[in-house]
Amino acid sequence: MTKEEKYVILVDEYDNELGTMEKIEAHEKAKLHRAFSVFIYNDKNELMLQQRALTKYHTPGLWTNTCCSHQKLNESNIQAGKRRLYEEMGFSTDLEETISFIYKAPFENGLTEHEYDYILIGRYNDEPKINPEEVNDWKWISLEDLELDIQKYPERYTEWFKIIFKKHKSQMTSTSI
Repeated sequence: MTKEEKYVILVDEYDNELGTMEKIEAHEKAKLHRAFSVFIYNDKNELMLQQRALTKYHTPGLWTNTCCSHQKLNESNIQAGKRRLYEEMGFSTDLEETISFIYKAPFENGLTEHEYDYILIGRYNDEPKINPEEVNDWKWISLEDLELDIQKYPERYTEWFKIIFKKHKSQMTSTSI
């Protein structure tokens, strides 16, 4: 990981840049920072989920959206999403920026995600080539089955993914790329 990747871009509630902060410190202090979440669908409108690597510093082994991370300075949301999608899942595809919103999700280890999150959506039909340092497993799942599984086993999913999925299910199902 480069020095630049250890930092997040701090923002205000209007996504105006306020500077940078070391990533762990930002999560310890629950500072609002810029982020993105990628949702990849196949032609059956199934969502590609990833199970986070078991060595992650927070939420290891939990299921979440296809990939997510933080933008670098002077990097567009689309550039950041494509970069991280390739780094984590080993493939590239076109992405479309849809909506953005602020959320806050504390973790048991004392860290908090407080993010101005951009939702990026794309299409892909092949198998990913997962990076085992980032991803433990992956699967395709229908939105209906996912919704039922989250209701039955919420502890299997990251907090931010449950927030995003619940808040934006209708937007995600109506998006066509």
